[in-house]
Order: sequence, then C-alpha cells, then structure tokens
Amino acid sequence: MKRKIVADLHNHSTLSDGEFSPKELIEKARSLGLKAIAVTDHDTLNGLKTAMTEGEKLGIEVIPGVEISIRFKRSFFTGTLHLLCYFSVDTFYNDKLMTEMTLILARGRGEALVRARVNEINQFFGPNGVTPVLPRVMEFEDIANRSHHATRRHFALALMETFGIKDKEAVHAIIGNNSPAYLPSGVELEDVRGLIQKKGILCVLAHPAAGSFPGKGHYKEVLPPLETVLQILPEFLEAGIHGLEVYYPGHTKEHQEFLKSLAARHHLLITGGSDCHDDKERPTGVEGLSESEYEIFKAALT
Repeated sequence: MKRKIVADLHNHSTLSDGEFSPKELIEKARSLGLKAIAVTDHDTLNGLKTAMTEGEKLGIEVIPGVEISIRFKRSFFTGTLHLLCYFSVDTFYNDKLMTEMTLILARGRGEALVRARVNEINQFFGPNGVTPVLPRVMEFEDIANRSHHATRRHFALALMETFGIKDKEAVHAIIGNNSPAYLPSGVELEDVRGLIQKKGILCVLAHPAAGSFPGKGHYKEVLPPLETVLQILPEFLEAGIHGLEVYYPGHTKEHQEFLKSLAARHHLLITGGSDCHDDKERPTGVEGLSESEYEIFKAALT
C-alpha cells in the first residue's frame, strides 16, 4: 500500500535555486492536498516570512527552514554536505536568533568565502606555501576588486592578469576541484554546532544516499556516495543532529530501509521531502512524511 504523503519537508524557491516564489510553493502545496510544506532554500532565510504569511492565508502549515551547506576538506572527501534545519514558529520569530543564523550563513559565501579561499591558495601556492607558484602573496583585494560576487572565473582572471600565470592548466591546478587549495562553499560544521543544540531547531542530514542513486536523474546531484557520507556521519552525530532525511526521490527502497535502521540505531528522527526545484524534473509533493510520521516530527520541533 502506497504511503499517503501529508508533509513535504524539502522545497526550494526563487530565493535560492527554485523556479517558484515562496507564495507559489504554498499554493502548490494546497493544490496537492498537502497538510504541510517546508521551505528550505539554500543558505538563506529571505523567503520565509512571505511563505509563512501565505500559509496562514491558505490554511497550510508552513515549516520555516533552511538547507545549510556544510563544507568538508578531508583526505577522503573535499566537498559539501547539506543540513536541513527547521524552526518552530517561536524560534523563527526570535529576531535575535534569526540574525545569528543569518550571520553564520554569511560565512559560507560572499566575502568570507573569498577570504577563506585566498588563504588556502596562499597556504599551498603562495611564496611561502607548500608549492610556491605565486610571485607574491595573494590579497583579498586582488579578487574583490574584480567583482562584489567573485566566482572561480574572477580567481582565474586574477591569476592570469595580476599574477602573470598564462598557462590555463597551471591556473586550473591552483583553483580546480582537484587542487589542494580548493575550498568548497559553505560553513564549517563547527560554525553551526551551537545552533543545532538550541531548543526549537531540528537539524537533519539531507539526502544521505543520493550520491549512490543507481540511475540517471537530477536527484543524484554532485554528492558523494553513501559510503563517504557514513565516514563523516560521526561528526554530525557528535555535533548533535536530530535526524536523517530518509524519504527522498533519489533514495532507492533499499536506501530507505538502511537509513531507517541507521536512524533507529542512533535515536534519530526520520524526515522526507521532494527537494522541489521546478514543476517537471523536480516537482513538489512526490516525497515526504505520512500523517503519523509528521506528528512525530512536529512534536519534536515544538
């Protein structure tokens, strides 16, 4: 018998990389007959008040949340894993706490991320680095002067034009994903440890097995295999996470059963969601929680 989904706890709006506005997401939840929907944009809280207001108008429970990018640089994995954090209503309307959250999220992007990446490049390729390549220390201004929203392209231009490194392969060796200086976007797990442990916040490891999805599709994303995630899981557990996202379009039935047993072993909540980004390839309402599962989630959140 197919599970009846009443709550979809993983959705993205135009405030990150989704195609629907927060208002449109709530309207879609109502049209599908969902009881509840969570808005969990990547590394921003900006669409949540609009979503909450629309939920009140339409009689849909809106769970405010965010999908936080957590960066790792380990010998076996350099990349990003995602933490879905959900807020109780009282917590969400705690302006001091939400300001604290916003400041933490800012560490994983923008100026803070550029500064961190510059430091990594100097550590490995600066004049006193492990493998000296640059004629002088790279400064934050070398990148920031090119753009207020610096990307890999701006680092490449700085290396070629400011530091005189004309060979494209040499540039790629410094800033490519396989470079020892590569630093993924996102914050350190340590940055969010204090928030994870606050009352009224539930933090869940997002799509742990999506990187092991056997078929093609958008749900696999650029994620490590489950085996790699399991190597890092003890760090999340030690930080105090509350659950695992079990129901996910990129999880096979075998993945779901394994993750359920893993959640039971570590006394973690089970959550689920569609990871909605659009109406065709990643629609809302295709995964989530049943009525009984959602009631357990709500009880834990409040």
